[in-house]
Amino acid sequence: MSILSLNSVVKRFGGLTAVNKFSAELQPGELCALIGPNGSGKTTIFNIITGVYAPTNGKVFFDDRDISGKKPNEIANLGISRTFQNIRLFKGLNVLENVMVGHHLRLKSDPISAILQLPGYMAEDRKMHTEAYELLESVNLSHLADKQATALPYGQQRKLEIARALATHPKLLLLDEPAAGMNPQEAEELMEFILHILKTFDLTIFLIEHQMRVVMGICPRIIVIDHGEQIAEGAPELIQNNPRVIEAYLGVTENA
Repeated sequence: MSILSLNSVVKRFGGLTAVNKFSAELQPGELCALIGPNGSGKTTIFNIITGVYAPTNGKVFFDDRDISGKKPNEIANLGISRTFQNIRLFKGLNVLENVMVGHHLRLKSDPISAILQLPGYMAEDRKMHTEAYELLESVNLSHLADKQATALPYGQQRKLEIARALATHPKLLLLDEPAAGMNPQEAEELMEFILHILKTFDLTIFLIEHQMRVVMGICPRIIVIDHGEQIAEGAPELIQNNPRVIEAYLGVTENA
């Protein structure tokens, strides 16, 4: 049974069709990439999955449940988390506190209990602190727990953003261009990091990425879209030699 299924999804903005009859399935534990030229609709698809946009037509199913048009917080509570193209860490918080923000999704205490620091909330807060530190240990970032988040090197900030997403206890993690702006060494470390969390946290990962070295290096299956439509799907070696993919990226056919 697939963990994520998009069935003939369409998204229109006025007269512009950003996504056109897009269908895809992800299996539990899979690491799959979604690639395509700039403006091809990749992030729009992620926004539909996470509830930022409701599909104009079509359905999205997660864990055999129709999530089409649900609100982002509802979808997050069901077990989908994401990162963004631009790093969105909290500037005034340290590394540990940024991860603790992710744990707030699972808090049961109401805001009044938090303001008054009632015993129930304080117990949850201590548990949240412990779990956040343990999560940092599991991704080898615990030695940075007290550091200002935005003072970290770029590559570590990316890893921290992913760690914060993991704090929500997702079943499905969406990574939107995690290697953007990274140098080759940082990209190599990120590849190892993604494979590590895939195994450690028993996740399914859907990845948008422009660095083909990252995509081809770690993703067993790749989906390619252009102008909002799927044009290819398969293993890296098949995608690399697909004439439609070459044309979409280069603007010419393979024999041109």
